[in-house]
Amino acid sequence: MLNRLRCFGVAPLRLASALLMAPLAAFTLAAVTVGVAVTAAVPLVLPGPAAAQEPSRSNEENRPKGFRVLLDRVTHRGREVVGIYGLVPEPAQPGMWRVQVWEELDDRVTVATDKIGCSVSAPLRITGSSRRLIIRELNPGGVITPANRLDHLMWWAVCVPEQAGRDPASLGPVARQLGYSGLLPEREQVVLGPGR
Repeated sequence: MLNRLRCFGVAPLRLASALLMAPLAAFTLAAVTVGVAVTAAVPLVLPGPAAAQEPSRSNEENRPKGFRVLLDRVTHRGREVVGIYGLVPEPAQPGMWRVQVWEELDDRVTVATDKIGCSVSAPLRITGSSRRLIIRELNPGGVITPANRLDHLMWWAVCVPEQAGRDPASLGPVARQLGYSGLLPEREQVVLGPGR
């Protein structure tokens, strides 16, 4: 008994066309096999990563005078360095400072102007962009988390410069000596600017 293949949605393959295609398939398979054999015999040289071909430039030589490193870590985006420079007191607001924040990644540098408030009753960091202003009320001497670590590193570097670069989680006793309770609530307020 002859078994017939059933095809659904496709025209059945005719024996004559299958016989004509067999030598072509055999030739293609042989050519691929020879191609693989030739390729395997020749050593394959791949180009190295771009960083290995040309020396990487450091942004250290471009950092401004008075630059202080606050954060230096390796992230999924590469090496990240955050620092501050150019502290200027706000004449109309005692205890408020304007500071330049330098964020450096492997492929770019971003500079922004933030304000840091050092008063005992309202320590804060004001940051953001032209479209969004972020006001973060801080609690010097309180709990430090990954979400507020940079804010506190910046606050200590501006308001108590001799503690710059120290882990803010270890500065609770210093904060209490300076009059900060360590019990202030930390809050964030976002103010949206006019659209473009």
